[in-house]
Amino acid sequence: MRQVVLDTETTGLDPKQGHRIIEIGCVEIINRRVTRNHYHQYIQPDRESDEGALAVHGISSEFLADKPRFEDIVDDFLTFIKGAELIIHNAPFDVGFIDSELHRLQQQHSRDLGTTCDHATVLDSLLMARKMHPGQKNNLDALCKRYDVNNDKRELHGALLDSEILADVYLAMTGGQSNLLLDSAGADNENTDNSDELIAVKGIETIADQLKLVRASTEETAAHEHYLSNMGEISLWAKPAVTEA
Repeated sequence: MRQVVLDTETTGLDPKQGHRIIEIGCVEIINRRVTRNHYHQYIQPDRESDEGALAVHGISSEFLADKPRFEDIVDDFLTFIKGAELIIHNAPFDVGFIDSELHRLQQQHSRDLGTTCDHATVLDSLLMARKMHPGQKNNLDALCKRYDVNNDKRELHGALLDSEILADVYLAMTGGQSNLLLDSAGADNENTDNSDELIAVKGIETIADQLKLVRASTEETAAHEHYLSNMGEISLWAKPAVTEA
């Protein structure tokens, strides 16, 4: 199964007010293992960021001045997410911005780009966290603390860094220890559709196969029975006396 953890940074909170995407970060997960394949792109939005947004991501207009526009990167981006399950924290926000960018290009260039959900399915990890931890904080920082995921480098928000952190959080939320059974070269190709439960059971069976069974000898058994008989009634392992009717 191919999943893509996705995050964006934007010039503001609402695409309906003309705000744009300035950064996209994606991290690939295959069969519950984070791969080295990722997508990262800064984007020239042709507008300034709001002060509040700038305080969050720290990406200046000067930095973005020579970066490509969304129309320049859209094909590569859609190719990367094609057919994947997108894992997004607060998915309506990011999907809304991506769909807004796609719609803008369709109007400007008459390209039939569809919507995000025409290219991939979407899983909202924030909604998942709220169901798992009702009444608690479920932002990314809170989940990092709850699942002991290191986020020391997260002084400012960044799309790629946040995607990397969310990938670790998502795997922890959904039983990420199962990926320890995969080798260092990549995913377990022989079990590409296994559930977490099946992988866990497989791991137990694998360990059991490596254990050597040693049975007690006749002499050892007799010595054990003699020892228990000398303990009398205080022995929890002594055989109960049989009372004849």
